[in-house]
Amino acid sequence: MPHHALADLVLVIHALFIIFVICGGLLALRWRGVAWLHLPAVIWAVLLEGFGWLCPLTPLEQSLRQAAGGTTYSGGFIEHYLVPLIYPAGLTREIQLYLGATVIVVNILVYALAWRHWHRRSG
Repeated sequence: MPHHALADLVLVIHALFIIFVICGGLLALRWRGVAWLHLPAVIWAVLLEGFGWLCPLTPLEQSLRQAAGGTTYSGGFIEHYLVPLIYPAGLTREIQLYLGATVIVVNILVYALAWRHWHRRSG
């Protein structure tokens, strides 16, 4: 598989991971076992945002693009692909912390609903 196609695949996996972090708790309402995958993903995403770490998928994508003869970008996946869509002024540390806190709050609410749902079904 050419490097460019692999870089695109990493990009899609990265985007799907973000969607899973944001919405995966809703899957746990239907399938309880999803929580065992989703909660570690949420913890990882919150750590990345909270500490300002770079997700390992970003340098992987960039190295594949470079190997394909393409150009790379500075910063992370969110800054490069999502910020231009959502935050035209750019991603600040404050926004990163806000995003991390939002992920935590949304997932607490979703898992509270899931917990209630699971206990109603088993009780």
